[in-house]
Amino acid sequence: MTGAGVPEQRPPRRVVLRLTDSPVSRAGYWWATAVGFVWGSLWSTGRVERRNGLWVFQGMPKWAFGRGGSCVGGCYLTDRNVGPRVLVHEAVHRQQWRTYGILFPLLYFLAGRDPLRNRFEIEAGLEDGGYLPRRR
Repeated sequence: MTGAGVPEQRPPRRVVLRLTDSPVSRAGYWWATAVGFVWGSLWSTGRVERRNGLWVFQGMPKWAFGRGGSCVGGCYLTDRNVGPRVLVHEAVHRQQWRTYGILFPLLYFLAGRDPLRNRFEIEAGLEDGGYLPRRR
């Protein structure tokens, strides 16, 4: 009670739902990983192995992924682009999927197709991703 005999008003409780780096984003990551795993299992004609925390699906037809390869959740889909530096680059994309969950494809799209300006490609390393020549 306040001094005037009026019951104290409390603000309504709000539920805050964190969408990044949270259980929600990790659920999106696991969903994307399942989708990537099914897609890779359907179309991969090459080796499938676990490297750098990624399920690497090789021998994919070129129409089944973008650029030199695509990271979907914890899966990397490619024809044969599996050098150690590329896998370091793709492991960063895996972490981005874990942080942003199902929002990641939208955020990536909004960042643009130009890898030299796309913040997610820059963060993953343009040299490791093969977008720039390696510095000596």
